[in-house]
Amino acid sequence: MTPRVISTSGRLRAAANLALSGLILGTLAAAGATNVSAAPSDSANRVATTATAPDGSRITGVEPIDDRNMRLQVHSAAMDRTFPVEVQLPADNSAPRPSLYLLAGADGGTSIASWQAQTDVRDFMADKDVNLILPIGGQFSYYTDWANDDPVLGRNKWKTYFTEELPPLIDAALNTNGVNAIAGISTSGTSVLSLPIAKPGLYKAAAAYSGCAQTSDPIGANFVNAVVEGYGHGTLTNMWGPAGSPEWAANDPYVQAEKLRGVDLYISSGNGMPGKYEVLDGPHVPGGVRGLAGQIIAGGLIEAATNYCTHNMENKLAALEIPATFDYSSGTHSWGYWQDGLKRSWPVLAHGLGMS
Repeated sequence: MTPRVISTSGRLRAAANLALSGLILGTLAAAGATNVSAAPSDSANRVATTATAPDGSRITGVEPIDDRNMRLQVHSAAMDRTFPVEVQLPADNSAPRPSLYLLAGADGGTSIASWQAQTDVRDFMADKDVNLILPIGGQFSYYTDWANDDPVLGRNKWKTYFTEELPPLIDAALNTNGVNAIAGISTSGTSVLSLPIAKPGLYKAAAAYSGCAQTSDPIGANFVNAVVEGYGHGTLTNMWGPAGSPEWAANDPYVQAEKLRGVDLYISSGNGMPGKYEVLDGPHVPGGVRGLAGQIIAGGLIEAATNYCTHNMENKLAALEIPATFDYSSGTHSWGYWQDGLKRSWPVLAHGLGMS
């Protein structure tokens, strides 16, 4: 069947829009961002900033957060823009260590909707000999290379950034061992399956939490449209061209699943039903009664959709005899479950990183 975007009057489009609206409104209900400390720290002194990527991308600045954490400023030659990247150094940095790239969702971690603000990821990774890489930027881009510059979202060459620009800079700056894994939530749950396909061998393991791998069929294309146009106000055809064109299939991890062979995979989803984190005034429910209602109704709708996608991907990988860990639970499209997912996926990620 030729992929198409379902009309704005379609029930699925309405459900997708409601769900994404609840996700964005609920997650952004609080205000704030990661603060960079001006306190003295030697973390920044351990970073080499003279390296350049083959295309001229470079690190233009280093700001300390604390003794283990820092914020890099990385200039992307492909996008001609500079983006922050937060880093936590390994527990033991006496030898080269692997790196885990952890991607945020639709807004690219530019607000309170980030791993840093919503989870205990830094504490969880504190005893691990891994460079934790937290990129910031790429709102509503699906972390892919867009065919055309967009009048609202600008130039998006995120596949290039995550395969050709950022990894060599991180390797040189942090003296890593060159072994990488990648994980992400929601929209980046699609991206973290696409990027190992884009550059085989770069990412040895991938974990996708509440993502939808299928992007080129009518249902998947509709969700991409809801993100890019409905909330990002971009023009969808600037991404991969008209729906149904070859680039849609080329960037669809479900269609390209054979190319995931050899990658350690963990893929998870809730079922959309209320779970342990749907608690009024709970740590992962901002906004009181309204926030809870949004998380249950809208977050439930979108998680039910990602559950559908995840079961489809499980069946596809099983048919191809590609091993993967699938993890299903109750719960909605929200941060408490993604925090749990990261912890449950750690053995898979650690294996891919060459760790016990």
